[in-house]
Amino acid sequence: MKFDFKNSSNETLSGKLELPSTRPSAFALFAHCFTCSKDIIAANVISKSLTNFGIAVLRFDFTGLGNSQGDFSNSNFSSNVDDLIRACNELGERFEYPQILIGHSLGGAAVLKAAPLLESVKAVVTIGAPSDVGHVEHLFQSNIDEINNVGQAEVKLAGRKFKIKKQFIDDLNSTEILKGIRNMKKSLLVLHSPIDDTVSVDHAASIFTSAKHPKSYVSLDTADHLLMNRKDAEYAAKVIGSWLDRYIDKKINDIPKVESGKLLVRNRRKYKFTQDIYTKDHAIIADEPLSVNGDNLGFTPYELVMAGLGACTSMTMRMYADLKKIPLDDVEVLLEHKKIHADDCLSCETQTGKIDQIKKTIKFTGELTTEQRDRLYEIAEKCPVNRTLQSEINILSEHKKL
Repeated sequence: MKFDFKNSSNETLSGKLELPSTRPSAFALFAHCFTCSKDIIAANVISKSLTNFGIAVLRFDFTGLGNSQGDFSNSNFSSNVDDLIRACNELGERFEYPQILIGHSLGGAAVLKAAPLLESVKAVVTIGAPSDVGHVEHLFQSNIDEINNVGQAEVKLAGRKFKIKKQFIDDLNSTEILKGIRNMKKSLLVLHSPIDDTVSVDHAASIFTSAKHPKSYVSLDTADHLLMNRKDAEYAAKVIGSWLDRYIDKKINDIPKVESGKLLVRNRRKYKFTQDIYTKDHAIIADEPLSVNGDNLGFTPYELVMAGLGACTSMTMRMYADLKKIPLDDVEVLLEHKKIHADDCLSCETQTGKIDQIKKTIKFTGELTTEQRDRLYEIAEKCPVNRTLQSEINILSEHKKL
């Protein structure tokens, strides 16, 4: 879901919150690499993969990068740390304060700097992070004289041009990372590739030896610095997810026990419309679209009604075809719900006002005779849900205190 928030200059930073299919057991914050964006492969894959561990992950574009507002040339490492703290506070106010910080490259250094300032954070993960942020200076070493003499220079980084000001260099040189790590008092996981030619593995060693236990180190083997190979990013996500299970307070997903034949709907706290729906063996989400201020995390209520009708229609046709040995290959049922004027419906008893109409378009493939096709269309109208929706329904409501 979209998650925009303001930085300290009241500029809008563009964020995206990846949510698991059930209630999140914990929240995490992901900081991307230098001059990258929230949509780089590593940030994208790791954030989405961690939802499989029940963890919600917020990733965002730092000031002046990606879809965020602001002038990158006026930002620096300190402002990145401030952006992180702002994101953490906004996440806490809207949902829950993050227990986890994950940082890639310079974003890793930023989370190491921010972690001691964030009480909610229990675990920190770095990926290819430098132990000395001044290390970034080598990326524009050929322009350093111009930056110092003129006050700024246009440099080319990863094929794109960026304006780097002297204040950026001064901020890097005045920042100490290792000292903060020694007093961090957070669980730490260091991920680094031994063949990283952008930030050498020596930086990982410095971070690891400076930190107190509990701490862990995992080699990313043949991965490049940016984890451009999707498999490397997926591996990192699996390692992070498994490691986090030991070091954070994961809320037990209180998945209720529901009797067979019954269905439970429960609202999700701090969300406007989001509902968790449970049966004995399954769970799904219902929501409303962004256009009506929902979070668009699942089917709308009317979409669920149509889903039930469409699924039942397709299943009924399949069951009949299998029973009668009809060579039916594939079935598609397209449904559309809308309100129509009652006097536009010739077969309806109601003649005034508006009524609900569900239009059902059925397509199927197979070497079928005309007779078989006609019979399948007839059977489609006899599915149990179709009959229920067209019959009188008695809905009983009981009111119980929780």
